[in-house]
Amino acid sequence: MFSDTHPKIRALQIEWIRRMPPWKKFAIVDSLNETVRTLAISGIRQRHPQATPEEVRRMLAEMLLGAELAAKVYGRAR
Repeated sequence: MFSDTHPKIRALQIEWIRRMPPWKKFAIVDSLNETVRTLAISGIRQRHPQATPEEVRRMLAEMLLGAELAAKVYGRAR
């Protein structure tokens, strides 16, 4: 946990998460995953402004899966 969080507040946060229904936890994780994906794509587009959507998708796959698995999924061509 974060060292700047007071122990009482941290305990409340943990209790709040424990009481949260599973569907809500999944929704939060799904939202966070989508945010990370959006930020990753934005970073790729900033670094490679001329990249086609297919190239961006491939670069994202390499970032998320690693080069070896991305090559198996998308082939060796870039």
